[in-house]
Amino acid sequence: MLDSFYTVGSQVFILFILIALGFLGCKKGIIKKEGVGTITDIMLYLVTPCVIINSFQKDYNASLLKGLVTAFLSAIMTHVIAIVLSKIFIRSKEDDKRVIFRFGVVFSNCGFMALPLLEALLGGEGVFYGAAYVAVFNVCVWTYGIFLMDRDCKKISFKKAFLNPGVLPVIVGLIFFFTGIKLPEIVLSPMKYLAALNTPVPMLIIGYNIAGLNISKALKDVDEYKMLLLRLIVTPLITFGILYAIGIRGNLLVSCVVSASAPVAATGTMFSVKYKRDAVLSAETVAISTLLSVLTMTLVVGIAYTVAF
Repeated sequence: MLDSFYTVGSQVFILFILIALGFLGCKKGIIKKEGVGTITDIMLYLVTPCVIINSFQKDYNASLLKGLVTAFLSAIMTHVIAIVLSKIFIRSKEDDKRVIFRFGVVFSNCGFMALPLLEALLGGEGVFYGAAYVAVFNVCVWTYGIFLMDRDCKKISFKKAFLNPGVLPVIVGLIFFFTGIKLPEIVLSPMKYLAALNTPVPMLIIGYNIAGLNISKALKDVDEYKMLLLRLIVTPLITFGILYAIGIRGNLLVSCVVSASAPVAATGTMFSVKYKRDAVLSAETVAISTLLSVLTMTLVVGIAYTVAF
């Protein structure tokens, strides 16, 4: 058991070191706000799609397909559970706080935080299953997420929900997977080079964002504590419990739990700016949950890793 926690904890700690470098880069003025915006776009539109498509460059087999379908269903289940929990337990009288904390419960940083950890722990198969969670996340965030932030169904764009950098690569990857198409090495090699950026670059961005956190002004609302507990502990443990009870084991179980246990999605801050919510509060929830996730992901994922194999 201790070996499992050490394996998970060491990988999480490696990510934390990279986050710390991003923190120092911000404090020393090496990483600047303008650069972070550009790097984030590179991650969203180039690196993450390459990671996902590369993970689908596998020979088709029924076992992988069954696992992928299970990962999709698990991701849907996790989001539904989180939505229900957020409505039950997050009841702040202030509209901005209620919206931001509910968003934080529902949406995890499954792209920037979970995919690098999955790649480190499980390799390509982990990313293969993790891509299913990323796709479901993107569909949900561009539908329910926008409705939560704006309360206007007319603002929901189903085109954006399905034609975005989180879903399109999965669709392309599935076509390759089902047809057996293998990309030529001259195309695959540059994709692998870009995919290699998937671990260090997001961590530097996260570290930069944490550097702007004002601890003295944070964690003064009981609903914020509830949100952190639901996002980092309760939701992933419920996901783990259900999947374990129905017999899911191995890489698939760990992949689903890693994605469900990631900290609050940075998308919430971008949406808060766009829809005139409290962007500072949103950024604080992202930063604090990321710091705490060093411990909580080690605990939750360590439990899943221990019983999965």
